[in-house]
Amino acid sequence: MGRALRTRAGVKPVFVSVGHRVGLDGACAHVLSLARDFRLPETTRRADALCRRALVEAVAGG
Repeated sequence: MGRALRTRAGVKPVFVSVGHRVGLDGACAHVLSLARDFRLPETTRRADALCRRALVEAVAGG
């Protein structure tokens, strides 16, 4: 079960789903609280940046 949630007006939605001991309404509230400056939640943005940096380092080193 999930929901397409717009974190800001005029941007593509983020797809939010239930998790372990988190209902849909609670998950959406968390996403909205973490997506203050950007479309994606800050936790997702940081994880993506770390993965991209690790990929660049792996390609450059090997």
